[in-house]
Amino acid sequence: MMRDESLYPKNWFAIGEKDLKRAENLLTLHDPEGAGFFIQQSLEKYLKGYLLSKGWKLRRIHSLEILLNDAIIYEPSLEEYRQDCLKITYYYVQDRYPFTMASELSEKEIKKSLQIAKALIQKIHTLILTENKKG
Repeated sequence: MMRDESLYPKNWFAIGEKDLKRAENLLTLHDPEGAGFFIQQSLEKYLKGYLLSKGWKLRRIHSLEILLNDAIIYEPSLEEYRQDCLKITYYYVQDRYPFTMASELSEKEIKKSLQIAKALIQKIHTLILTENKKG
């Protein structure tokens, strides 16, 4: 039985926060591929939560770039995260599918992406708080 996904941003943010913690935990276990996957998952959920707060119609999509394109309509300053979202989207695929020429992700690279993800998440939180004060 299929269940409908929540349309409440707070629900998406809560799962996104869990995914962020999973990424941090996997880094302590020296699993950069797993950590990268959950960084992507976290950002996907935060971007969807932000978009839902704008009345966006929920779509099943995993590309952070496409989600960012939709978010930029409401907040053009998010454009600064484009290259990072392109890179982090790759982590979703890297951990889920075998490639003949797979490149290993380094812990250093993933730690940097984690810091960028946290910055984007903080920006989303700030945007939501600012908008709530206005409305």
